[in-house]
Amino acid sequence: MVIATVVLAVIYQRELRRLKRNYLAGGALVGLCLAAGYSFQTAGLARTTPAKSAFITGLIVVLVPMLCAFPALRPSSMRAPSPAVFAGAAMAFAGILLLTTPSNTPWGTLFASINTGDLLTLLCALGFALHVLSLAHISPRMPLGALAVLQLAFCTLLMGVALPLFERPHLDLSPRLVTALLVTGVLATAVAFTVQSWAQQRLSATRTALILALEPVFAFLTSYFFFGERLSGRASFGALLILSGIAFTELLPQTAPASAHEAPIA
Repeated sequence: MVIATVVLAVIYQRELRRLKRNYLAGGALVGLCLAAGYSFQTAGLARTTPAKSAFITGLIVVLVPMLCAFPALRPSSMRAPSPAVFAGAAMAFAGILLLTTPSNTPWGTLFASINTGDLLTLLCALGFALHVLSLAHISPRMPLGALAVLQLAFCTLLMGVALPLFERPHLDLSPRLVTALLVTGVLATAVAFTVQSWAQQRLSATRTALILALEPVFAFLTSYFFFGERLSGRASFGALLILSGIAFTELLPQTAPASAHEAPIA
């Protein structure tokens, strides 16, 4: 996060000279949601597998429209959730149970066998869902550069404060670690969240979340080819249920009319 913040601060230094006070509040809110998502995701990954983490994180696509049931959270560009949303959420929840429990777990003890890493990753999905919604509220009101820098700067600060809650901070530098820091800092953070902030000035939060649903697919394929991870029959069916719930939530026609932001241009 420090690397990403510095890189973007250099790129958008002119916009940072014209910061307004209300930009700080917006950047802090988006940064808080982003910090929650990343902190819980990192802590969860230490306790669960990459593929399981990816599919659980993909639940942001279900959580975003479900959170829109609360008017205070719902952007003007989005509808109130339809019955299809809740049906999709139920499918995805059933998928989580199957994905996160060992294949030999009796059906009556599914809840008891979910591990800590899975629960932390579920909190990560909630954090990222709130991040998408906060961007939907704030990105139309802030310049792209200011939003990109401020959200990462506040995220850096908040994650630094929360770090001792998860582990004892330490640093063992190595060429592999430096490479990982540069890849995640520049490409996966500075570039990725700048593009997302730009895109959400043009896309609804729902469509953004649907595109982000591709993350589980890419993460599973990466884990499959690089780590040899395989899913059991039960876990594979659970992953399929999660993806089906996502599709059920986002792809079925909605009964409510599209908002001005989502309607096609004539």
